[in-house]
Amino acid sequence: MDQNQLLALITEAVAKHLCHNFGVSKIPVAISNRHVHLSQEDMDRLFGANHRFKVLKNLSQPGQFAYEEQVTLVGPKGVIEKVRILGPARPKTQVEISISDGIKLGVKAPIRDSGELAKSASLTLVGPLGSTTLPEGTIIAARHIHMHPEDAARFGVKDKDRINVKAPGNRSLVFNEMLIRVSDQYKLEMHIDIDEANAAYLKNNDFVEIV
Repeated sequence: MDQNQLLALITEAVAKHLCHNFGVSKIPVAISNRHVHLSQEDMDRLFGANHRFKVLKNLSQPGQFAYEEQVTLVGPKGVIEKVRILGPARPKTQVEISISDGIKLGVKAPIRDSGELAKSASLTLVGPLGSTTLPEGTIIAARHIHMHPEDAARFGVKDKDRINVKAPGNRSLVFNEMLIRVSDQYKLEMHIDIDEANAAYLKNNDFVEIV
């Protein structure tokens, strides 16, 4: 082990010690309901090429927002209406649902990190002017934590690390193998879906703690 590797290990150990002993290991929670990220092509197909999407609100992560427009999800066994579209447009359409949603729709979506869509579930999206059937693109988003580089340094972690966090309260549980995503475009936040939040009786802006 060279001097730089030793220094990195010491820095990580000190950061974790400070987090544990000085109460700075808490991370705010953001609960993600079912939603859709549309490609520009699918925006045009569902709403028309001349449609101008209206921003409903900005999301907690910088540069992300929710549109007023919504779509309907159609699966082999069921339908879910009024599903929010998030922006900006993506190169490829991605649908994020929960396990419970998948049961209602009749699709078995894999648990994936965002953007990993190969061989994911098929689903039909219906808008006011058209519909599209995705051969793949429907996933259950893997739980993860967004961090700014300053947060990562404070917690002693780096991009793509995995950590365990504990939810407090009467339904306390530990979320294992939380993926860390680090970017100067991110705000500190743990993202879980509705099923996971309900299991731990968590709500938006509650806090979990690194264990």
